[in-house]
Formats: sequence, structure tokens, C-alpha cells
Amino acid sequence: MKTIINENIEVIPINCDIIIHSRGEIIYQDNLIALEMKKSVNRESEKIKDKNRLIALTKDKFDDVWSFDGTSLPEHVCRYGLGVYYEINAAKGKVYMEYYIKGKLKYTKMLAF
Repeated sequence: MKTIINENIEVIPINCDIIIHSRGEIIYQDNLIALEMKKSVNRESEKIKDKNRLIALTKDKFDDVWSFDGTSLPEHVCRYGLGVYYEINAAKGKVYMEYYIKGKLKYTKMLAF
């Protein structure tokens, strides 16, 4: 089971909606994209948990330790190149998106459909 550590040093199991990785083919950047999806009617606490998970997953490292040797796996995963939070409001025909890079919210976008 893959885990991450949040800002309170709590170990959290990863249960993202979609995770894309290179399956070890790109050793330096195996973790590519983590995507969390929610309906707009979900509880705010659940939305915040997903966003915090994306922040942790896209951080460069934890405890200044990260192995690039291709054989040693880190205890907790991180270094996803991109984290995407996707929230759909079907009643209003809108999608809200947030993009996380290096542990920070970098971009937001609202689309109509």
C-alpha cells in the first residue's frame, strides 16, 4: 500500500481516483499525475482532504530523503509531476479544476459544459 505524509506528519494511505505513473520506465519521474474528482454536492471536508492529498503527493520530497537508484523505494510516495482536483457541478453545467505542482496550488480554471 502506498502512503504519503501530510503537514502534520500523519501517514495517509493513497486512494486517489486516478494515478498515472510510468511503471518504473522513467526512474527519475515515475509518478506522473494524480487526479482527485468530486461532485460539487460532496462535503467540504472531503474536498479539503482530496486537495491536501494532492499537495502532499506533488511535493518534491519528505524529510529530505528520496532515492533515485531504481532499486530502493521510498517509504512514502511523492514527486507526482501534476496533481489535478476536478469538481463537477452537473446542475449548473460547470467543472472547477485546480492544478498542483511541487506541493502548491498553481492554477485554477472553471469550464462550462
